Amino acid sequence: MKYFLFLSFACLIAVLTADGQTITNKSFVNVNSPLDEQSPVLSPDGKTLYFTIANHPENVGGKRDKGDIWQSILIGNEWSAPIHAGAVLNNKEYNAVGGFSSDGSQMFLLGHYNPGKDVKTQGIAISRNTSAGWSTPENITIPYFLNKSQIISGHINAAGNVFVFAGEGYASLGVEDIYVSVKDAAGNWTEPKNLGRNINTSYQEWSPWLSEDTHYLYFASNGRQGYGSFDIYYAQRLDDTWAKWSAPINMGAGVNSEGRELFYTPFPKQEFALYTSTLNSDGYGDLKMYSPPKEVLDSLMRRMEEIPVDTVVKLVEIIREKPITSEEKFVRVWGKISDATTNAPIAANVNFHSDSDFQVVAGPDGNFSINVPSVDEYSIKVEAPGFLGSFEKLDIRTFEMRALEMNFALQPVVVGATVNLKSVLFQQSTANLLDESYDELNMVVDFLKSNPNVEIELAGHTDNRGLQVHNVRLSRERVEKVREYLISKGINGKRITGKGYGGIKPIADNDAEVTRRLNRRVEFTIIKN
Repeated sequence: MKYFLFLSFACLIAVLTADGQTITNKSFVNVNSPLDEQSPVLSPDGKTLYFTIANHPENVGGKRDKGDIWQSILIGNEWSAPIHAGAVLNNKEYNAVGGFSSDGSQMFLLGHYNPGKDVKTQGIAISRNTSAGWSTPENITIPYFLNKSQIISGHINAAGNVFVFAGEGYASLGVEDIYVSVKDAAGNWTEPKNLGRNINTSYQEWSPWLSEDTHYLYFASNGRQGYGSFDIYYAQRLDDTWAKWSAPINMGAGVNSEGRELFYTPFPKQEFALYTSTLNSDGYGDLKMYSPPKEVLDSLMRRMEEIPVDTVVKLVEIIREKPITSEEKFVRVWGKISDATTNAPIAANVNFHSDSDFQVVAGPDGNFSINVPSVDEYSIKVEAPGFLGSFEKLDIRTFEMRALEMNFALQPVVVGATVNLKSVLFQQSTANLLDESYDELNMVVDFLKSNPNVEIELAGHTDNRGLQVHNVRLSRERVEKVREYLISKGINGKRITGKGYGGIKPIADNDAEVTRRLNRRVEFTIIKN
């Protein structure tokens, strides 16, 4: 299911890409190679493209060098073959461009420099554009900065007062997390702050990039259910604490693939966005470009022109005299309910549950529209006679969102129909249900009570790690736990059978954690109607 938010640059790009607009790497036929191209950043005048190449024999550290900065010049409509950016901007450590000042006079660099010596410190640096070329980078110290990872990715905005980066630090929730440091009114950088669990997972978050108004964050993650290993997401910052964010939105199949997508960088003034992907690449990551339609760009440019360059960005705790009430902000949620097999519209009941219930009926045309407060996290149930219900979680605590499209395709109640109970979750390596599982389980209870002749078979699955005999036992125990719960709610146990399959029936690749998660599931299949 795709969710489209109609907000500003981040959301417009997300809508366009998810609708299947073409993204191509044809513009980079002279740039992409069998090596790994990373971290594309365009100069403000649009004439020079800077990017990092790993393990190139001409890197300062040779083939073992994790990455040097290279550049390509726009000649006519084509980018030139890569040119090494030189020893001034590169050393034996990982080197990458983190952004430019708006006038192009300053280049922001990721990492510290110590010409002729080993680098002992970490942070960011600035190089200045002089008549003789880029100057020797000046190191900038950020208090308590730490990155245990071998490489760093991040972005410094054009105003030079916000730095978002991915690294493994003191407060990391998993491996690489995304942090922020801002420059205060006295010109000092603050201690890095973890962006919190709305953004970071127990896996890897990488390559963050901020919109120039600093309200929207683009980043890559392999800790969410996506299309491949790393997918591109975006989220909206909700206040000045930098810890409250809207639920991250996957950029959709137009951008993401079964490959690895990283380094999504929008350049509205130059009328395209850049990122890297391993899909159909020459080797590792290749650069790709996306150009949205002119009418969208005109809207984006008007917004960009409203952003003052010298805006002071704060990092503070928000203390409210009273909580925001549900009367203050609403979101219009709208969409269509259809038959998953025929795509025909169907009438259905749609329920949004948080502290209160909000209900709307989709008519015979399948369309619905409802206004709900934008201060809650919702469990959404969509139910229609003769169809298996749909259950989703939605967090819209943004205080800014105005409209959200949600479309639901329901399966008919027929023998053989299978439902993946994706919100039924267990404590790791146990059969203990987590509290967030019960909303969807209760929906299964309601379905079975409304369809008294239906009998189901529960199926438990794991990934393929560990011994199969242990996986089978665990999956069987989880099936039994779900069966016990359904019986406790009044369902006749004779209507429910179950089996644990362990890891022998994967629905996704087991090579990466993001896809292994899809294989750890409980399903039910209708065996009698």
